[in-house]
Amino acid sequence: MCLGCLPPSQLFSCTWVGFSPPLWRFPLTRGPSPTSAGARVPWGLGSLLCAQLGHRGTQEVPPGVTGGTLGMVRARAGALLLHHLLDQRPHVALFRELYLVCVETALFSRQFSNLLGTVYRCGNLNFTCDGNSLISPVGNRVTVFDLKNNKSDTLPLATRYNIKCVGLSPDGRLAIIVDEGGDALLVSLVCRSVLHHFHFKGAVHSVAFSPDGRKFVVTKGNGAQLYHAPGRRREFNAFVLDKTYFGPYDETTCIDWTDDSKCFVVGSKDMSTWVFGAERWDNLIYYALGGHRDAIVACFFEADSLDVYTLSQDGALCVWQCDTPPAGLRLKAPSGWRADLQRREGDEDEEDNEEEERAVRGKAAPAAEEQQGKVRYSRLAKYFFNKEGDFNNLTAAAYHKKVHLLVTGFASGMFHLHELPEFNLIHSLSISDQRVASVAINSSGDWIAFGCSGLGQLLVWEWQSESYVLKQQGHFNSMVSLAYSPDGQYIVTGGDDGKVKVWNTLSGFCFITFTEHSSGVTGVTFTATGYVIVTSSMDGTVRAFDLHRYRNFRTFTSPRPTQFSCVAVDTSGEVVAAGAQDSFEIFIWSMQTGRLLDVLSGHEGPISGLCFNPTKSVLASASWDRTVRLWDMADSWRTTETLALTSDALAVTFRPDGAELAVATLNSQITFWDPENAVQTGSIEGRHDLKSGRKELDKITAKHSAKGKAFTALCYSADGQSVLAGGRSKFVCIYHVREQILRKRFEISGNLSLDAMEEFLNRRKMTEFGNLALIDQDAAEEAGVAIPLPGVKKGDMSSRHFKPEIRVTSLRFSPTGRCWAATTTEGLLIYSLDARMLFDPFELDTSVTPARVRAALRQRDFTRAILMAFRLNERKLLQEALESVPWDEVEVVSSSLPDLYVEKVLEFLASSLEVSHHLEFYLVWAQKLLMAHGQKLKARCDWNRYSLRFALAVSQQRGLKRASEAPGSEEEADGSDEDDESLHLLGAGPGDADGLRP
Repeated sequence: MCLGCLPPSQLFSCTWVGFSPPLWRFPLTRGPSPTSAGARVPWGLGSLLCAQLGHRGTQEVPPGVTGGTLGMVRARAGALLLHHLLDQRPHVALFRELYLVCVETALFSRQFSNLLGTVYRCGNLNFTCDGNSLISPVGNRVTVFDLKNNKSDTLPLATRYNIKCVGLSPDGRLAIIVDEGGDALLVSLVCRSVLHHFHFKGAVHSVAFSPDGRKFVVTKGNGAQLYHAPGRRREFNAFVLDKTYFGPYDETTCIDWTDDSKCFVVGSKDMSTWVFGAERWDNLIYYALGGHRDAIVACFFEADSLDVYTLSQDGALCVWQCDTPPAGLRLKAPSGWRADLQRREGDEDEEDNEEEERAVRGKAAPAAEEQQGKVRYSRLAKYFFNKEGDFNNLTAAAYHKKVHLLVTGFASGMFHLHELPEFNLIHSLSISDQRVASVAINSSGDWIAFGCSGLGQLLVWEWQSESYVLKQQGHFNSMVSLAYSPDGQYIVTGGDDGKVKVWNTLSGFCFITFTEHSSGVTGVTFTATGYVIVTSSMDGTVRAFDLHRYRNFRTFTSPRPTQFSCVAVDTSGEVVAAGAQDSFEIFIWSMQTGRLLDVLSGHEGPISGLCFNPTKSVLASASWDRTVRLWDMADSWRTTETLALTSDALAVTFRPDGAELAVATLNSQITFWDPENAVQTGSIEGRHDLKSGRKELDKITAKHSAKGKAFTALCYSADGQSVLAGGRSKFVCIYHVREQILRKRFEISGNLSLDAMEEFLNRRKMTEFGNLALIDQDAAEEAGVAIPLPGVKKGDMSSRHFKPEIRVTSLRFSPTGRCWAATTTEGLLIYSLDARMLFDPFELDTSVTPARVRAALRQRDFTRAILMAFRLNERKLLQEALESVPWDEVEVVSSSLPDLYVEKVLEFLASSLEVSHHLEFYLVWAQKLLMAHGQKLKARCDWNRYSLRFALAVSQQRGLKRASEAPGSEEEADGSDEDDESLHLLGAGPGDADGLRP
């Protein structure tokens, strides 16, 4: 049977499944393919495909062969193979169609790229060893903020629950991330991957590595556990328990080590502090310190000393002086029968005896005999932060031992800087209205990081110059809507807190926040120029913001106060439309004059969505009255068509070419319509793909509750062949419009700290008194049980154990088509095609090593060194190889590079231009490469075909729009300064009406 006769389900199983590893990365072992001499394609795969196609003439790909058929296939391998065979066989049409299918499938292999919109949630902050980066836990993910290059990056890993604490190794290579459930991840910050999973079988409050990096301590329950840290050798168990320390009667809260890693100190909620020896010291096994009237928040050792500082929640600082220096600690020598046994039988019996003594149990009041010849502490001084009697609780603290700087954060949002041991006040400032949850100081002692979990704030303060290095804050409540700028560089988000934030997709930072709205923002959008943002809000206003001057230059209101639920702007940026939630009307304004042009009536329910046709002056409005109406702007806003639906409409969107309309309804269906003929062209039943979970307070199962959930956000891809859908679920689905099948489903979160994540509830939480989720436990934590407030409909309802429900509120594809963004309960998630793997070898074999790359550089064989460096694909090695080439030899080296490596070199140059200081050198590289290989790159560039197709479609739409406009129908612009300024924002000069057209 030839390839053309196979059914779609078996078309690729016979040729690709046996070659699931990425074969294009390995050298040939059986010679080149007989179809193309010297081509680097797998011999067996190429001969099998050519032999099958040789049975018949030119065949067409069956209609069923789509990206969904290739879901289990290595599409990139198929694309590479077919790319080499395109010009070698007479079956060009079939090869080309299969090649496009493989490329299309590879383009849908988007992965999590970055997390925006949320900068800090809970847990402790950590600076890296160089002091230039800050590690912040965000929910169940970890974000690294590069303060030097002004960038943020979220690690591609996630825990099962919200992160409780993060411990960073002294060399900065490893990190231990522990969540609220006690599950720990050993993460390599070099390769950005998880090395080991471990469960501590209980809640862990803090974790800290020893300064030598050989051990680490975790505080769990009323004790502390000492583990051997994983080394460079491969071990079956990365976490080996060394000792367990007991003594406190309540939960332990904080840890600190001495500089020589000989001892550590642990604070507890029972108002006591314990000093333990990490080794079997003769004169220090444990020592209990008191002197406080509230729970211990932080405890620190002095530099090169056993002196201890302890801080309690009521704002008291105790200074404890030790009578013994660290060098005075003596190892406990074995005595009696243990010494004899050690001399006779060696070390094996000693290990057995150590196992018996792995538990160290301390006493708060030891006997006098036990204190003889031991280390003793005495309280040198006691200071109070609340001297004015404001009774402000101390919530976080950090101490820099080299500069003797103590930073304390309080529940009121204030922080103090003191110099120890004299307790001299340096600064006292207020940075927030909420409690400071975490404080960290970098290695040089210049920068101080503060995290406020209540508002989601993250600040980095340089205390010497009294200036902010970083000041970021996410939305207080959930984000509701988002929009991409036309160039894909910016993302604007609106939240229930009434704020509008603009994020830079390259850096991941928010650079402007608009706070003019007094209620929740329901919709945001960009104009075609990309310099104006239009927003709608529940406060009854629609506002236009200028990204040049960062101000609100237009405010649109209705004759009668109403709440706006959605907003849309036409392609020219001149007409603004907003739908009302309570009056069921659509209001039309002029951006140029700010006047109300028309009020469209006809709907009998709240307006749920508005969308302008990209190619025509037609507005589509969706409503809860089970209709979608099409309004023609050129015909005095008359209703041209009314599309009847089977359920309430929740979202509506046009295809980029304007030839199709997609509507999401309350019965979990997505229907597709032809707007010209008002005919339904297809529908997708998405209830089974949504797969909603069961909330803790639900009385019915997830299967029955799914009947009331549907897709609430829709968006077409850049080429219009796929549609992105999301709603009250943890899944985002991509459907193929023509085939009406599910292409891929993304799980946006696996955080069990959110509600509605699991399909079935844990029956262990069901007690005779009801569900444990309804019981407020741990009332003594932080601020205690909140007082219930009447009339609260959103937020935590004043409940302590509030769990936000996972949902997707808005979806947008980037104009480039390479990524898409979603506003969710977790934040603003971006899924991109750009892989960020640090070690992704290409055609790797045993002869390629970093030593051989450097040897080739010393021999001035630059071409071979660059090729080997790209085969290893390590960024630092690539940078070293490229920057070792003299500038006068760049042209010769670039012309001698194989075509397969030219694209990789260009990608590396593009990414290095943003961070490197050698701008001219990299520009010379780019110029010489494009001059030598530009024509070949243009002929075979397929990865940006979505962007090119979209750009061509937009240019054609503009040409059609200009041809359809009647001559002489344009009006002269007003000559006032305000209108001139508006025209400037819309991309036109004063008096130039052509700038208003798309």
